[in-house]
Amino acid sequence: MTLRKLFLPKVDISPQLYLSLSIVSFVVLFLLWAVLTYGGIVPPLFLPAPDQVAENALLLFREFDLTQDILASMFRVTAGFLLAALIAVPLGILMGSLKVCEAAFEPILGFIRYMPASAFIPLFILWLGIGESEKIAVIFFGTFFQMTLMVMDVTKNVSSDLIDTAYTLGVSPRGVFRRIILPASLPGILDTLRITFGWAWTYLVVAEIVAAGSGLGHMIMQSQRFLKTSHIIVGIIVIGVIGILIDIFFKWLQGRLFPWTGKGGTV
Repeated sequence: MTLRKLFLPKVDISPQLYLSLSIVSFVVLFLLWAVLTYGGIVPPLFLPAPDQVAENALLLFREFDLTQDILASMFRVTAGFLLAALIAVPLGILMGSLKVCEAAFEPILGFIRYMPASAFIPLFILWLGIGESEKIAVIFFGTFFQMTLMVMDVTKNVSSDLIDTAYTLGVSPRGVFRRIILPASLPGILDTLRITFGWAWTYLVVAEIVAAGSGLGHMIMQSQRFLKTSHIIVGIIVIGVIGILIDIFFKWLQGRLFPWTGKGGTV
């Protein structure tokens, strides 16, 4: 493939080139980090060197049980995300399929989704206490509304020609929903779940900011209090690695379940 073709819109590239460019982007970021720290451009208090972060990562795993923090955070994020998906996916499909459902729910969901989840923490504490339920509620609130509206948009984008053809062939309204709308929406819905799972992780620190004794967000906030910048960066990197693994899983699942979409072949 010529260099000119690489910059043409919508032109595919080989999986090998895709993977190589992805690796190069991480290498460039690491080199920039090394130059800023080892070159003395940024003081260690603000940005520790890579070897300091690696040493502190080993320390956190060996002596401060970072594994338990990871498991606690994964449980909270996954529980909040799954609870949101359990309600948002069917509701979004109904809103995208039936105008009456869209009229009933879209305005109120669009209104609430602009409200920051952090502003509701005092109410969640009042209603649910300071246990796991409050933290899961923050994750749920941060992802549910966007997820519902995105699923609605995916469902609304199902081709009207397919639906009209099905009616012409005598398919019942229930059959159109089951055999046309739902199968055509599933690839986009899975992609929506992949994106919103990433959003769920962005609310982790907010969810664990109050009365948490474990979790990556709790560790990051405690490290900030004692100016342990290396620990903060370790927590951020761990969240990023988990996010990449989740993304890889969803892309693999997309490729296995819906190979015609062309997604999942690259990471």
